[in-house]
Amino acid sequence: MPRPTHLLYLHGFRSSPRSFKAQRLLGWLALHRPEVQTWCPQLPPSPRLAMTLALEGTHDWPDNGSVVVGSSLGGFYATAVAEARGWPALLLNPAVDPARDLAAHIGEQTAFHDPGEAFFFRADYVDELRALTPAAITRPERYAGLVTQGDEVLDWREMAARYAGSRLRVLAGGDHAISDFESHLPFVVSELGLG
Repeated sequence: MPRPTHLLYLHGFRSSPRSFKAQRLLGWLALHRPEVQTWCPQLPPSPRLAMTLALEGTHDWPDNGSVVVGSSLGGFYATAVAEARGWPALLLNPAVDPARDLAAHIGEQTAFHDPGEAFFFRADYVDELRALTPAAITRPERYAGLVTQGDEVLDWREMAARYAGSRLRVLAGGDHAISDFESHLPFVVSELGLG
């Protein structure tokens, strides 16, 4: 694939563009690949609106040269974007079945990076997630990712099975946040074709 000219980063549930992984990757790009156009929007709680924002905000991006990165729920959205657009995707502990997992989180939620900020996760958002779920991963070779066996939120085996045939780096131990993300940055930028 050609070296990317555009990169979309999609954060996880209750997260924001202030995510450590987003900030670290975008900071690296600003320093080493300043010509790459990046966008890390604040995603609304509604999955339908989050996907609309991601797709409409990148509608004029080139098919060849655009990549999407997503963490946790953002990894689910990144998969939906990759399937819709044919873009390469890099996933960080991606949510595989968020409709199932987030059904237990209906109600008021606090934002991870600003506990003073709250939002309401509605029951119909679970239906929106179900509607967005791609039937299959059409081209596994288009995907790469980091999966931690120590993820305390999501089952790493589900991730590995969902993205079988992709370039996954499965890490022993670790956690959902991939707290040692810094040490995996060379893998990330290499897989994105930015190394």
